[in-house]
Order: sequence, then C-alpha cells, then structure tokens
Amino acid sequence: MAIPNDLEIANQARLRPLTEIASQAGIPVERLELYGNGAAKIQLEAIAEMEGRGLAKYVVVSAITPTPLGEGKTTTTVGLGQAFQHIGRSATIAIRQPSMGPTFGIKGGAAGGGYSQVVPMELFNLHLTGDMHAVTAAHNMCAAVLDAHLFHGNDLGIDLHNITWRRVVDINDRALRNVTLGLGGRLDGIPRESGFDITAASEVMAALALATSLQDLRTRMGRIVVGYTKADDPVTAEDLGVAGSMTVILREAIKPNLMQTLEGTPALVHTGPFGNIATGNSSIVADQIGIRTGDFLLTEAGFGADMGAERFFNIKCRYSGLAPDAAVLVATVRGLKAHSGNHRIIAGKPLPESLLVENPEEVHAGGDNLRKQLENMRIHGVTPVVAINTFPGDHERDLAAIADIAAEHGARSARCTHFAEGGRGATDLAEAVAEAAEEESHFSPLYHDDMQLRDKIRTVAKTVYGADDVSFSAQANKQLDSYERNGFGNLPVCIAKTHLSISSDPKLVGAPTGWTLPVREVRASVGAGFVYPICGDMRTMPGLGKNPAAKSIDIDADGNTVGLS
Repeated sequence: MAIPNDLEIANQARLRPLTEIASQAGIPVERLELYGNGAAKIQLEAIAEMEGRGLAKYVVVSAITPTPLGEGKTTTTVGLGQAFQHIGRSATIAIRQPSMGPTFGIKGGAAGGGYSQVVPMELFNLHLTGDMHAVTAAHNMCAAVLDAHLFHGNDLGIDLHNITWRRVVDINDRALRNVTLGLGGRLDGIPRESGFDITAASEVMAALALATSLQDLRTRMGRIVVGYTKADDPVTAEDLGVAGSMTVILREAIKPNLMQTLEGTPALVHTGPFGNIATGNSSIVADQIGIRTGDFLLTEAGFGADMGAERFFNIKCRYSGLAPDAAVLVATVRGLKAHSGNHRIIAGKPLPESLLVENPEEVHAGGDNLRKQLENMRIHGVTPVVAINTFPGDHERDLAAIADIAAEHGARSARCTHFAEGGRGATDLAEAVAEAAEEESHFSPLYHDDMQLRDKIRTVAKTVYGADDVSFSAQANKQLDSYERNGFGNLPVCIAKTHLSISSDPKLVGAPTGWTLPVREVRASVGAGFVYPICGDMRTMPGLGKNPAAKSIDIDADGNTVGLS
C-alpha cells in the first residue's frame, strides 16, 4: 500500500491545542505566546520557573556520514520521540528550524517524514514565527552600520582589505557569493568587495543557538568581530555601537518555538545553524526548557556524527553545561552500501538498481563508516545505540549485517519503521535507548579550552576524522596567529568541511585513512564563540540546481500549498 506524501499526511493531522501540549510537558501555559494554532513562543522566564524539576535523560541523535538523500535522522528523532509514549514514557524533541534555501533548493522539507513529522509541516518549513528573518535583519543591520561608518570617515580605522562581515539572505543564490558594494556616485558608499552568505551560516544564527539568556545574547552580539585595523586589532559590533540594536531585533527570536508531532509529542523548534559550516544544532535555551519536561529530551545534531555530534559534544555542551546520557546513530542499508564505494547516489535520480540487490557483503564493506562513527561517540564517553532506519524493499540479510556491525562494537541496535508506522514503528529503539541512558555516562569534551587552536584542529582531525595530519595554508597560519594574539585562542573549533565524507574530500567514502586535512582559511566567530577553519572547497552560500524544489512548489485553486515535501 502506497503511503501518502508528507504534505498530504501533515494536512490530515488533527492538531491538539498547544496549551495541552505545554501542560502535558510541564511548560507553564502562562509563558506561551500563541502564533495561531500551529506554533507558540515560550518566554524565557519559563526556564527559571521549571528549574526545580528533575532532569530528563539527554539523548543526541546523529547518523553515519549521509548520502545526498540523507539517512532519515530528523524522521528518526520524531519517530523515537513518539515511540516513548508507546512504552509508557514521556519525551520532548528539540530540532532546528530549516532554512528556506534548502527547502526551495535540493533538500525540500525538513520536518521529518511519513508518519513521523512535526506539524503543521507547511508552517515548520516556511517562515514559522519569523526567526530566520530576524536573524537576517540583525546581521544586515550590522553590515549597514559598518558601511555607514566607512562612509562617514571611518573613525575606527578599519582596514578596507580586512573586513570580515558580509551580508546574508535566506535563499540559495550563487550569484551573490562575491559582490562589489558602493558602486555609483559619491553618496552611494565606499566601493569595496564583499559578498553574501546564507542566513543559516550567519554568526548571528550561531550566537542565537549558543546563547544561554537574552543578556548572554547581548554580550555575544557585542563580541562579534566585523573586521580589523591596519594594526590587526579587531573591530567589534560593540565598537560600531550596533550590538544593542541587533539584540533588540532578536528579542522575540530568542524565545523557542513550541510545536507538536503527528502523535502529540512536544517539539521545540529553534534556530537553524548550518551543519557543515556552523554548529548544526538547535538552541541551548530550547534544551534548557526541554530538559525539564519529561523522561527524555531528544535533540538532533546535523549530518553525520563527525559533524553535528562532534560540535554538540565540544561546542554546545561546553556552553550549556548539559551532559548527554546516550546517543543514537542512524544507519541505513543504502547508506552503508554507498560507503562500499560501489554505487553513486545522486539526489533527484532513482537509486541504482545494483544497490537494491541483497548484498550483505557490501553492507559490511561500507560498515567502516558505521564503525568509525560508533567510535566517535565512545571517545566522548557516550553510549551509542544504532537505529537501523528500514525502508520498504530492504533485505533481511542486509539489515542483519548492520546489527552484526553494531554488536561487534558492543552497541545496541534496533530496526525502525517509524516512517510508515509512526511511533509504534520505533518502540524497540525506544527500549534500547532507555536502557543505554541508564548506563553511567562518562561524557567529556575532546579538548581543553587552553589548548592552542592548531592543536584543537589537529585533535579533531586525527581523532574524529581519522586524518594523518593537518596542513595549514599561509593565509590560515597568518589568521591563526592573529586570533591567538587577539585572545581568541581559548575558543573551541568548528571545522567547516564536506558532510558527504568523514574526510575533507566528498569523493572518499567509508572511513578513509592516509590523508591530510587541508585548512585553506580560518574565520573567527567570536560572538558565537568558536573559530572555524574552512577545509577544501566549502561554500557559505549554496547555489540552486537546474531543477530546484522551488519549481514544483505552488498554490492550488483553494489556496493550499502543493509540492512541498
């Protein structure tokens, strides 16, 4: 029997009043600000009012290195959250809000899928409560004040050739990657080269995700470095006098959004930093609320465990002070077969016929990726559980091969059919996660604050990625020296690399060895609170393909959205 598409399923959902969802989770109803029937803001005062309650078990959901199709990590997070009520336990999920760039680009919607979705799906994927636009406005306000400062005499002595603050927009647009500003007459500004990033890559977005309070956000806005003087001294948003205005713009955006799954599980949807450029995790303030709402708090980390989970452990947990009790690692037959190197999966095209044939040997061949990602969980002292995300047509011996790999590494595993069956399709996973979360946690970040930046980069590259070494370009070395000299050396590192390989080369599958991580440049997100090396051919502004999702999304005669999935 064919399953309806995601939007059709979402449109058939019977939403419960969000006041009921909040009351069920113990969130003070008087702290809700309703945005229609589909979403509500939660005032930050709720955090202090919930402080006396016990802590939920804290579980991060990550995955093997994904194919371009993804392995169903968000869907698994939603399905697992729903599954706990089927075994007599309560759970809240905390996930990111998607950027409209990927939504209208290659990825489509990001609210989960099938019968494991956050609803209303349309609202989730498009605008929600306007947080993305607030981030865009705050970021570009800083850019506008910066250019006004240059125009009116540049009293701070900013070096025009060392301005690091660009503009952002929440769409994919490769034509904006590099632009020239200030063309025209004298009154049109100071001509200089700049460019645009996508809003999800904005430092403002990352700062919003990592802030622990409104005042902390204000402090982070002030620390944002927009450029340097000719003496290599940093110039901040505080120096420009714009940090306060940026925070005011974000005053509503810092409040987490409350939604629900198809089965009424509370869903905290907040912030959307990119997973291959920024932290790839939802907000700390959402987790501060969610950790007091039930038996389990499930939070998703972007892309594979070498990406989002590593940043969850070493950046998000460092700032939040929360320690995970267990981790879920999503794996699929198709994903591991792709990691064998025998197949190429291309988004928008059918899966290769050869990949659909039963072949457990191929699963084992690609299993090195799963083995390495399990190791990446354990080196942080966290107990992993493998979620075997099962698709129609998957073969028994292929699925058994994934369980065998997990067992070899002493990890629990469970098959999941939550896409087709909702929460009841993930009850075995819920039982396994509950058992894992009862084990003593030995969580510890991978490195200390006082390590030098180069050593932090090498530690992640060698330990998490399996690299032999790291090479730094002349530009990267100059930038790192500058950051250390300016007092940024105590920050954690957020390595920007491809999400399609554990290595920096998207063509290398499995768990590659014998390679060197190339750091071409290093940027400092001082306000957000990390330094990010850029490795390989990374872009902070995606482009659109020949047939983006934007071409298939429309409004029907009754005013309903169609084609969003």
